[in-house]
Amino acid sequence: MIYLDRPAWPARNRLWSHLISDVSLAELHVFAEALGAPRRGFDRDHYDIPADRFDMAVWLGAEVRPSRDLVRLLYAANLRRPKHLHRVPSQPVSRP
Repeated sequence: MIYLDRPAWPARNRLWSHLISDVSLAELHVFAEALGAPRRGFDRDHYDIPADRFDMAVWLGAEVRPSRDLVRLLYAANLRRPKHLHRVPSQPVSRP
């Protein structure tokens, strides 16, 4: 199932929602593509969706849930990818 929270997260002069799947990241990517969300909107375990795509996401079948439910659903599905566990390794320092 696909879920999203209401647009409440401000960034870049817009409000944003989070779009998740409790089945798989593959399901999430397919839904996001149908929604027209660019892949750059994917952030480890969710897509950031601008408020102007919220109604279309609901029309396509996403269920609206509170933000705390999204986190709980991700953990229950073993799909949660916290930022602190998925840091990009730093580049090695070149030594002369």
